[in-house]
Amino acid sequence: MQNQTTLFKLAQQQNTFKIESRRYIGSKAKLSDWIMYLINKEIKDNLHVFADIFAGTGSVTKASLKYFDKIIVNDFLYSNNVIYKAFFENTEWDRLKLNEIIDKFNSFETDFLPDNYFSINFGGKFYHHNTAKKIGHIRNEIENIKQELTEKEYNILLSSLIYTIDKIANTVGHFDAYRKRNIPEPSFKLKLIEPFKTNKVNIFREDANQLAKKIKADIVYIDPPYNSRQYSRFYHLYETLVKWDKPKLYGVALKPQPENVSEYCKTNAKYVFKDLIENLNTKYLVVSYNNTYNSKSNSSKNKITLEQIENILKKKGKTKIFENSYRFFNAGNTQFNNHKELLFITQVNE
Repeated sequence: MQNQTTLFKLAQQQNTFKIESRRYIGSKAKLSDWIMYLINKEIKDNLHVFADIFAGTGSVTKASLKYFDKIIVNDFLYSNNVIYKAFFENTEWDRLKLNEIIDKFNSFETDFLPDNYFSINFGGKFYHHNTAKKIGHIRNEIENIKQELTEKEYNILLSSLIYTIDKIANTVGHFDAYRKRNIPEPSFKLKLIEPFKTNKVNIFREDANQLAKKIKADIVYIDPPYNSRQYSRFYHLYETLVKWDKPKLYGVALKPQPENVSEYCKTNAKYVFKDLIENLNTKYLVVSYNNTYNSKSNSSKNKITLEQIENILKKKGKTKIFENSYRFFNAGNTQFNNHKELLFITQVNE
């Protein structure tokens, strides 16, 4: 009986989305094990609290679960915050209940669904028109049954919708543009995400520089945006889907008015980074950086140079640099040869 139960649980999990199962610029899903390996190899102190303050996909936070007693995760995108709550919050939810809801959602026949905000704006562009109708209808239904759901269940359904539609979007992995082509109608089947069983994680949605003044950690992992590409603009569709405020949209890419614009994507980025480092209360800093600062593309060119990062960190304490060559997720046509991810580990001066 126990073996049958175990097999049933494994079968359920194989039909769910893991936290790293989405396309996201700068994702550290393929590097998180390397990052944790270096942290454990280079830092011999007894560490308990880990902070991931530009968490993105949350893959580094996931990797840290094995090694730390308390974890702080932060990102100021609404969609990422909902995803963290769905995966990491230690609150009540009912898998059977959500499976029944998802079965109902999957039974909707697109030919009989009316147009809605999502299909009117994004149908025939980011998604096949029928698919967009179903996405919008499901989003409306989630809102309609919100009172019947726990907060965790609500966030799981929203996150499951994001992860499902990420796989079928008519894009190269972000929503700054869509492919100009006839969109084939995909098979659309909503699947659940697979939350973690943990009580270690504290979740924030704040500007990292402001959060730095409020938290204390043994080690802080830092992976800010380094070029001019604003994440709130690249993933505006998910922001709109989560907030469901149905804003007026502008331009070819159908974006709302700018919100959550990062100072790290502007020319004053080095001063913002310096302010962050100076205000963090921690024993160790671990900073990810890549060599796209040599890119010929202006949008890909880093706003902070390698030398500036190194100088700021060395003023904070003894700093080592490590590198890893890997094939990264490229969401456009920009070509990078000999791409490397660099990792700084700084022992902060007492």
